[in-house]
Amino acid sequence: MPEEPRPLTPREIEVLRLVAKGATNQQIAHELVISVNTVKVHLRNIFEKLGVESRTEATLHAIQEGLIELEGIPAPAAEEVAAPAPTAWDRFGRWAFSLAAGVAILALAAFFWARATTQDQTTSVPSAAMTASATRWASRAPLPTARASLAVVSYAGLVYAIGGEDASGVTGVVERYDPTADRWTPRTSKPTPVKGIGAAVIGGQIYVPGGCTASGEAMRVVEVYDPEGDFWEERAPLPVPLCTYAIAALEGKLYLFGGWDGARFVDAVYEYDPDADRWTAKRPMPTARGYAGAGVVEGQIYVIGGYDGQRDLAVHEVYDPSKDNGKENPWTIKAPLPQGRGGLGVAALGSTLYVIGGGWEAGLATSEQYDVRQDTWTSFQAPTSELWRNLGLAVVDTKIYAIGGWDGDVLDVNREYTALYRIFLPGPP
Repeated sequence: MPEEPRPLTPREIEVLRLVAKGATNQQIAHELVISVNTVKVHLRNIFEKLGVESRTEATLHAIQEGLIELEGIPAPAAEEVAAPAPTAWDRFGRWAFSLAAGVAILALAAFFWARATTQDQTTSVPSAAMTASATRWASRAPLPTARASLAVVSYAGLVYAIGGEDASGVTGVVERYDPTADRWTPRTSKPTPVKGIGAAVIGGQIYVPGGCTASGEAMRVVEVYDPEGDFWEERAPLPVPLCTYAIAALEGKLYLFGGWDGARFVDAVYEYDPDADRWTAKRPMPTARGYAGAGVVEGQIYVIGGYDGQRDLAVHEVYDPSKDNGKENPWTIKAPLPQGRGGLGVAALGSTLYVIGGGWEAGLATSEQYDVRQDTWTSFQAPTSELWRNLGLAVVDTKIYAIGGWDGDVLDVNREYTALYRIFLPGPP
């Protein structure tokens, strides 16, 4: 008897939906809050169950069989979906279409490669590859509470703006932005109002460590927001008071880099394990600083720019947690920023890091993008040449949202940058 087809699990369908949208493994891991290795395991299982050998084949099969929702095609019920066993003719038809699609993709890639460097091996192409007149920046619904030195983070396709400093002082206000509806919604305020904070998502929870009071006193408090339940809880405090740090989440752990301890800018690095609710000091950064940015690409954390109390910094140091074992040096030095930036925002998308804003005393005419594989920087259009620092960035799908900040006064700006344009190939007749 032929083997019964095994069903796709709900998690595998989630992964398949993101694959169909052109997401890379890193983007899928970020969206679903899982590791890249776990994404690869899910893909291997999906290919096996569907009897396909590529992401393109998997996408085509999913659309044809109604396994996923894409471009208005309704999705099946939420329970497990059986993957029917493909016939020999199905396999041939998918192979033929995949071959034709592959030829089309190669032709498109050749065209765009002559105009810009491709960032990911997906059907997405960099904005820089579009015509020179294409607009990549757009203004969206302004932040209801203008503020700077806030935490901005994305979760489940929504953007959360937390705390910071508004026109009347330090605030704990929380506002949520829906990019699809272009609308802000108030949420439960953070219990401890602070500025100089960052946020990161682990296990569906938004962690906001430390922060500073209006007088500049650094805090140890760690508060965690549940976006589904709209409530806050407290976790183990920081080992030391800290604000204006850089923050990143990697493989289910939280990392803080540098910052202000109430007296000076520090080089300290702390790791937080949410399962143990415990903070651990790690190997310090080579350069003490605050107001830096951090982004995660391929298992490493890139800590970029910052301010040391006297000048903007162009330093670019990379931390590999797997090497912080007391025997190896987890830090490497990479190509510095073309110019120093303190109070910048950093966002990771695929194998590219985007640096927006920053500059302590004066505005900067460009933003920057960094190719981690080539160790090179490329300038791209900035939405303003005016002073713009202490903003927050969040990534949703292929867009980056730059929110709030300071230009001599607190800002309510919400600027959307289309980092990647996606090409959708037509399905088979």
